[in-house]
Amino acid sequence: MITGHGGNIHEIATRLGCATSDIIDMSSNVNPLGQPPGLAEHLKQQLGEIEALPQADAKAINESFANRYGIAPEKTLAGNGTTQFIYSIPRVLNSRNTLILGPAYSDYADACKMHDVPFAFAMTIDSDGFHHDMVQVEKQLHQFDTVFICNPNNPTGVLISGDVLKNLCHKYPHIFFVIDESYLPFVPGGESESLIREDMKNLLVLNSMSKIFRIPGLRIGFVVADRTIIRKFFHYYLPWSVNSLAQAAVGYLMDRREQTDLFIKQSQQYLEEQRKSFMKTMDKSDKIRFFDSTTSFILAKLTGSMNSAKVCDLMALHRILIRNCQNFTGLSDQFVRISIKTAGINQSAAEKLLKIVNEEGENIL
Repeated sequence: MITGHGGNIHEIATRLGCATSDIIDMSSNVNPLGQPPGLAEHLKQQLGEIEALPQADAKAINESFANRYGIAPEKTLAGNGTTQFIYSIPRVLNSRNTLILGPAYSDYADACKMHDVPFAFAMTIDSDGFHHDMVQVEKQLHQFDTVFICNPNNPTGVLISGDVLKNLCHKYPHIFFVIDESYLPFVPGGESESLIREDMKNLLVLNSMSKIFRIPGLRIGFVVADRTIIRKFFHYYLPWSVNSLAQAAVGYLMDRREQTDLFIKQSQQYLEEQRKSFMKTMDKSDKIRFFDSTTSFILAKLTGSMNSAKVCDLMALHRILIRNCQNFTGLSDQFVRISIKTAGINQSAAEKLLKIVNEEGENIL
């Protein structure tokens, strides 16, 4: 669906009568450290490129991306964000019945709906810390030909071991596994958990640059898969899917591997420190429970009398936007998700959220 992915910062700003820049958006899962050094300046220098068409098949950045990860360029395809591929996958794979490990990002189900593909969820719950019992998941697999797995998961932040997923793909070669690794760059040591270098005919890996490099407006994503699958994607691939500035950004990032890798490592370390600090502050309340997360956001369950809509509305009065998770299949109006930002913002948000949940909305301003 077009809307419903999270808090609408423009709508909140209109309601409060302020500029969008006055709102702290903790519903959006982007890197709190901003963009890699030099990227914004590089893009400014490339503005003249918008006067001509970009490379129609984005071949140059495909090659740069493939070289970065040591894979064949014929196994990669760049697109207008991973969303472009998610909505193509049911047709490309000719899916007949799809399983989604949930709760999960809504676009997997929406892509199935678009192509009239039946789907079901293998759901995990809060009492298990949102960790999937893979034995139980395997018991369901015989019914399906396609499986979507977000790893680490959005909205729970839970990571499934790369070895577990690799073994799953090997064990069920007749099933296509779509592994969305959009948030894996936020995980310390996450590259060792990636399946991007695996050579399996039933595996598709989604890689996003939007979150870790804080460039969601440029819309850059890649799919990595067997050559035969990549060729099928071209049946539904529009020319010039990746705009000139997006291609310039990929070239800049891939050509500066040492600098880019250092930025990713620094981001991981920063987020790990800030998650711990934020959760330590929130331990002062028994009316909200935060779940362990490996990535840039933390899922929480409200255990008092307030629901997620009320808490989000009250936080918005402080010009802080957090994610109401009620519209995630498998969650309820007890769940919110908060994305980690800079230290001062995190502390301020934690203090306000504590006050809201502890006083159940009274005297919050």
